[in-house]
Amino acid sequence: MRIDRRWPRRTLRTLLVLVTVLLVTLGGYTGYVAVRRGQRVTLPAPTGRYPVGRTIADWTDPARTDPLAPRPGLPRELSGWLWYPAAPAPGAPPAPPAPYAPGAWSKLHVGGLPGLGETGFDRIRVHAVADAPVAAGRFPVVVLEPGLGLAAPQYTTLAENLASHGYLVAGVTPTYSANLTVLNGRPVTATPAGNPQGSDAAAMRPVDDRLVGVWAADDRFAATRVAALDAAGRFAGHVDAATTVYLGHSFGGAAALQACHDDPRCAGAADLDGTQFGTVVHSGLGKPMMLLAGQGSCITGSCRPNGTDERSERDAARALLAACTGPVWIYRLHGAAHFNFSDYGAYYLAAPIRSAVGLGSIDGDEALTITDAYLAAFLDHVARGLPEPLLAGRSSPYPQVEVERSAP
Repeated sequence: MRIDRRWPRRTLRTLLVLVTVLLVTLGGYTGYVAVRRGQRVTLPAPTGRYPVGRTIADWTDPARTDPLAPRPGLPRELSGWLWYPAAPAPGAPPAPPAPYAPGAWSKLHVGGLPGLGETGFDRIRVHAVADAPVAAGRFPVVVLEPGLGLAAPQYTTLAENLASHGYLVAGVTPTYSANLTVLNGRPVTATPAGNPQGSDAAAMRPVDDRLVGVWAADDRFAATRVAALDAAGRFAGHVDAATTVYLGHSFGGAAALQACHDDPRCAGAADLDGTQFGTVVHSGLGKPMMLLAGQGSCITGSCRPNGTDERSERDAARALLAACTGPVWIYRLHGAAHFNFSDYGAYYLAAPIRSAVGLGSIDGDEALTITDAYLAAFLDHVARGLPEPLLAGRSSPYPQVEVERSAP
């Protein structure tokens, strides 16, 4: 048998060509990512009539010992971001917008990386002005809580829009559950108690039921702290403390429903794609409730479950809806995945990160704009008693929105 001694040489040449192509491709993609992450991005513009102000506070709840802290006996501490209707100072030039993630908050990048695969936070333009004067009037309170692992500033688009419609929005980052929060300028990361990990939905539900109680207590404490601002300082005379709406995404949505259940002042609650936990699942809400779900979500109780986790989500939603005595609105946003309800949809993420995070095919800005519209309509209806055509009927002016339930 004749041996072709050219075969190793041809193989080597082929391998060298493949390696060269791979390196050129990777180099080109790395260069593309570097360009994209450096491009300036402006978050979707608020649609209300008010300019928006923003301030950040550190709060301590002396009545609670923190069950999520790395050592026992510490009081529960929280970071509160406040977005509010603002009024430009008379005769003053336009103030620059606040930074998206100031100071140690800059470490919020995915995986704690320095933004190598996503828009640099210094390139993200918001619309709020830091510590701007408060507009004239009294404004209902909205408490906003993020999904598990995330932080309040990652919902800036939703918060700014609600503030522009005349609401005082308190974004609460759940300490030791968020991958990062900042207290007194110091970064604080998650603990196993605050961000438990498990693959068995049935086994994790009691853990999540307890954790949602902590988050709901955070929500109610934040509402109390904002109400206290009506007595003195910049917000004196501007807080309608008797009207509070709870809002959240993912696990924060579950906490919003539980907080509304526990707070007699609650005017209503909205859950953005969040599996429901806590006693509210079987007790239900007697207040208005809105569920806004992504395309494949089971949180409305109407999905075809794929596995035990989704079956657990569907069953919790069905139990909640069966127990509710208040009006309920349910919508599904086609093309949206779980994180399209956060700012992740508004700025650049490299393809591997985008795939890992979970964003749908819908345009990111469009998903946030639609979410903004439904949240503003829901709040105007439940907090101010205004008739809202967007909430009426069995159809939507947005083709991406499926109306599953519309309250009378």
